[in-house]
Amino acid sequence: MPIPTMSDLNLKGKRILIREDFNVPLKNGEITSDLRIRAAIPTIKQALKGGGKVMLMSHLGRPNEGMYDETFSLLPIAKQLTKLLKMDIPLISNWIDGFNMGDAPLVLLENVRFNHGEIDNNVELSKKMAALCDIFVMDAFATSHRTESSTYGIIKHAKEACIGPLMISELEALNKIMEKPARPVVAIVGGSKVSTKLALLDSLVKKVDALIIGGGIANTFLAAEGYTVGKSLYEADLIDEAERLTLEAKKRNAEIPLPIDVIVAERFAEGIESYVRLVSQIDDNEKIFDVGPDTIKSFLSLIKKAKTILWNGPIGAFEIEEFSHGTQAIAKAIADSKAFKVAGGGDTLAAIEKYRISSKIDYISTGGGAFLTVLEGKKLPIITALEERTAKNEKVT
Repeated sequence: MPIPTMSDLNLKGKRILIREDFNVPLKNGEITSDLRIRAAIPTIKQALKGGGKVMLMSHLGRPNEGMYDETFSLLPIAKQLTKLLKMDIPLISNWIDGFNMGDAPLVLLENVRFNHGEIDNNVELSKKMAALCDIFVMDAFATSHRTESSTYGIIKHAKEACIGPLMISELEALNKIMEKPARPVVAIVGGSKVSTKLALLDSLVKKVDALIIGGGIANTFLAAEGYTVGKSLYEADLIDEAERLTLEAKKRNAEIPLPIDVIVAERFAEGIESYVRLVSQIDDNEKIFDVGPDTIKSFLSLIKKAKTILWNGPIGAFEIEEFSHGTQAIAKAIADSKAFKVAGGGDTLAAIEKYRISSKIDYISTGGGAFLTVLEGKKLPIITALEERTAKNEKVT
């Protein structure tokens, strides 16, 4: 069922409350990546151009709910928005019971998690948020898998509710990947555990032509093939699942290429002595931290053939130089590819920024959990809430 978008509504003279995701990484109070802030700028500009009085809200980190904590204040975000929009953006501290915007066309509301009941989707809190606005715009794709007051509960009580441009672009990009992709489709999925991405792997193995896996996930698949992985992280209790996924891929004539060689060391540390090993020659006291040169070549040959690429997770422990070569090579190959490319996930974003390839990716998702939820074939609760609201309104009219 079609749901309202911000572009469908008359914004002139309206109080517009936009839920964005400004949960950005900070170090010593300074923003280390403003990707999520920059992603929201087109939505903010469109709302201002429409003539509305705009209020922005977001969470940041995990403060003790209901308590102010300077560590998690949105002041750094207000400063960065001021810089990016070239206009003063006031930060409103006490806003939940109403406030006067004055002549300000745009304000930022302090961390929503300073309000007790936000995470538990408290009904009274949702109603208070809804009372602040004429139009609620859900534009925070990265939090759209959560049923919280500022993302989900408010939808039921706002005068009007819709999704914003960032949400729309995220959903359209993922739909292009999942519904009618150009083939061959290659997915690259890294991560420490099969258990955290089992639903994703289960969904992708039914759709892609090649599923490249890395990190601890690959170790579990190697163990399923009978290889000894030394002291590497793997999940013995999920070997049966790895075997099932491999069989599922074979039935579709799809590939799950496993590493041929790997980079091993006795521990994860800068400057540690590391070695290239065939997967059949890993010692009992060694740990796998990256893929080897022959494996990189085989992975790159698949990426070069792809017409659609999905990237979620680094292939190795790329934070340390000795173990970064697999992820770096794949990042460069994805950047150079002419395929339609979508990437998402926190570690993936870090790799994209490290290797400076953001301009070469067709769509970079700001979501982590929401990104995975859609790729797993599940419906976002935010979309369900908006569809139910739309259906109810149509029934009344």
